[in-house]
Amino acid sequence: MTSSSDRSPAVDVLSTRTYEIRTYGCQMNVHDSERLAGLLEDAGYVRAPEGSDGEADVVVFNTCAVRENADNKLYGNLGHLAPKKASRPGMQIAVGGCLAQKDRDTIVKRAPWVDVVFGTHNIGKLPVLLERARVQEEAQVEIAESLEAFPSTLPTRRESAYAAWVSISVGCNNTCTFCIVPALRGKEKDRRPGDILAEIEALVAEGVSEITLLGQNVNAYGSDIGDREAFSKLLRACGTIDGLERVRFTSPHPRDFTDDVIAAMAETPNVMPQLHMPLQSGSDPVLKAMRRSYRQERFLGIIEKVRAAIPHAAISTDIIVGFPGETEEDFQQTLHVVREARFAQAFTFQYSKRPGTPAADMDGQIPKKVVQERYERLVALQEEISWEENKKQVGRTLELMVAEGEGRKDDTTHRLSGRAPDNRLVHFTKPGQEVRPGDVVTVEVTYAAPHHLLAEGPVLDVRRTRAGDAWEKRTAEKAAKPAGVLLGLPKVGVPKPLPAVTGGCAVD
Repeated sequence: MTSSSDRSPAVDVLSTRTYEIRTYGCQMNVHDSERLAGLLEDAGYVRAPEGSDGEADVVVFNTCAVRENADNKLYGNLGHLAPKKASRPGMQIAVGGCLAQKDRDTIVKRAPWVDVVFGTHNIGKLPVLLERARVQEEAQVEIAESLEAFPSTLPTRRESAYAAWVSISVGCNNTCTFCIVPALRGKEKDRRPGDILAEIEALVAEGVSEITLLGQNVNAYGSDIGDREAFSKLLRACGTIDGLERVRFTSPHPRDFTDDVIAAMAETPNVMPQLHMPLQSGSDPVLKAMRRSYRQERFLGIIEKVRAAIPHAAISTDIIVGFPGETEEDFQQTLHVVREARFAQAFTFQYSKRPGTPAADMDGQIPKKVVQERYERLVALQEEISWEENKKQVGRTLELMVAEGEGRKDDTTHRLSGRAPDNRLVHFTKPGQEVRPGDVVTVEVTYAAPHHLLAEGPVLDVRRTRAGDAWEKRTAEKAAKPAGVLLGLPKVGVPKPLPAVTGGCAVD
């Protein structure tokens, strides 16, 4: 079904083809979509206008396989596009990501109007596969079994001028029984530290002032290159990059979280006082069934050490409710850890079967009604704690990096929004002078809600930054050329604002 030719696809010079990418799932998928956009633009495609809703010449689905209904959602969306494709000769549909890696030929059988199916290991082939499908007039299914090239060597279309993902590894060596990601993304592969730092320096040269180091299990970095302290060394090295104001990372694993990492966080000024530490369950028997190689005491010990070294750190987590075999006593242990750890935020999930994972076939599947009731109790407790922890911020003076598109009501409330060093979202009164995304403002917190803070008084200080300059330049370029441009080396630009962390192990 595929040819051996890997030459770059030719683009119709008479009409520029447009593209749309729909991304589902984790931070890794978000970053992969930046690569896919860069590849397509490098091949001559332009991004379709916002709100095109399937009117682009090429629609790419970058899929997730974590949720139970992930495939239903995909096929529903593909079905919605079928009549549009039938009425528009030349339109193409591509499906990539974890679900494509998992289901392979099934996708074309269930949705024969799909033109291209590609996996997590060969995203760089998308333009070539689209051209093959067009020329040969048949679906192209190409799923590599191992990584062909580290994604960071590919062109990237990043849209925000101030924050960027930087991938330090791909794959995962863990065998959590609820997670299918390692089977789809493979064993961990680490990038060379010099390559990572070179990418960060290139981003900073373009105006980026905040980076998030990204990996399926970010603090296991070094296992592939034989250095157990490689991650803490990388954090410290980030501290030496002039112009890099904020460094974050996601997501670590408690098993690999060592004291040298805590020390590096505390001693490196531009590493932010924020930690996302996935708990999943507070029950030792459930953790064992999940194959999570730590126990409650170990987890709480890490939290205690982080708080001792970084008193103002905001710690968030992931929790799964209703894992097979979970008893009420097991659930009470989870609530106990939540009370002790006092997370600033918790991303809570009701366990759902995922075909292909060991947990899907375990005895003791919990009735939906029981899972729902436990979930509601957990959410209520965490909401109470989040609000109490946010109230402690009232009266504090914070430096915020101004964000783009994070305050849904900013226009009607005449406010702007930004992220504090600990990543809390703060809405603040719009000052009289111009403030751009990427600039830094100083405010005093006056009010706390469970999921955000308000600074209702006047802005105390505005610091114009190189990141703000880069945003202004980028905005002018987009106005002149709506498709945007590729920036940086190699084709490294500046991306869309980073969302708040939404899942441990980079899993939604």
